[in-house]
Amino acid sequence: MNHWDFGRHHLPHIHAEYQEFEAVYSIPDGRLLTGGLPRRQKNMAEKWIDQHQDELVQNWQLAIVGQKLFEIDPLF
Repeated sequence: MNHWDFGRHHLPHIHAEYQEFEAVYSIPDGRLLTGGLPRRQKNMAEKWIDQHQDELVQNWQLAIVGQKLFEIDPLF
């Protein structure tokens, strides 16, 4: 979660990385903003975002005011 580049994407978002791939997803709707991942990792990232949307929004709100983020469980 890179809250400091809010101006670049203009909405709450997360960065998902796998090997040399990176994708940026909107938190509110899980939409791909930029980049890409291999199909399997893309599906996993989108499922994880969907399952943890409320937690991601809460973490985003903490991040923009400089508070410590809480951990979110992995998909597996």
